[in-house]
Amino acid sequence: MYPSVQTFFDEKTFTASHVAFDQNTKKCAIIDSVLDYDAASGRTNPAAADAIIEYIKNNNLTVEWIFETHVHADHLSAAAYLQNKLGGKTAIGDQVSIIQDTFGKIFNAESSFKRDGSQFDKLFADGEAFKIGDIEAKFIHTPGHTPACSTIVIGDAAFVGDTLFMPDYGTARCDFPGGDARTLFRSIQKIFALPGETRLFMCHDYKAPGRDEFAWETSVAEQRAKNIHIHDDISEDDFVAMREGRDKNLSMPKLILPSVQVNMRAGAMPPPEENGISYLKTPINAL
Repeated sequence: MYPSVQTFFDEKTFTASHVAFDQNTKKCAIIDSVLDYDAASGRTNPAAADAIIEYIKNNNLTVEWIFETHVHADHLSAAAYLQNKLGGKTAIGDQVSIIQDTFGKIFNAESSFKRDGSQFDKLFADGEAFKIGDIEAKFIHTPGHTPACSTIVIGDAAFVGDTLFMPDYGTARCDFPGGDARTLFRSIQKIFALPGETRLFMCHDYKAPGRDEFAWETSVAEQRAKNIHIHDDISEDDFVAMREGRDKNLSMPKLILPSVQVNMRAGAMPPPEENGISYLKTPINAL
């Protein structure tokens, strides 16, 4: 019940990707991978994903799953690239169709773009169980940041995506299409209901003021006691007022437009046009 976890931090996008594995069977899962993208040139760089590949090969691990906690808006997923190199099945929560429908309309996606999640090999239902090697695991739907966010619990470790940040940084924004602060509060209570010693792994860290090092691991007990936005003494109404007030002053993530177009396709680029080149769209005044 105690998976080993190796984290890879991409400082350009402040993203923590994780490899969780069973020491006995050497079976593993990759969670929230990064394909670096230069918006100025439109070029991708697989260096962050290649570091994961090197680690997995050097440690003789076998990839069972390539997970996304949600459709990220701040980095491109390397899921398709990793699957091509390592195998394994891509997976996400089964509410991803909501995101595909919403952003399929915003981007006026090609007629062949399916909005049923079928780009992923597996869609997990809320509470659905699975295993990594011999370690028991399950998906928990934790919407609020987006309608399709999930927390992936593997043994004593939970991977919370953007739902929570480190205790000194707080919680996720809820102002994207379909986001909702009240829903986020209730989702976090599901995480807080896990045993206090449960290890929590963040997807991002922005290094709160006064902290010198990046960090991505905490616990349920620490979050309940110290999270600056949602510790045990914060009421739902107070949290919603705080979160909605903060979100009004936030700008859109720099990579939201390319990221969502790729990530809603399970890390694949839009299909090439007649000249063999894939294009990412920029909808004007749509967000």
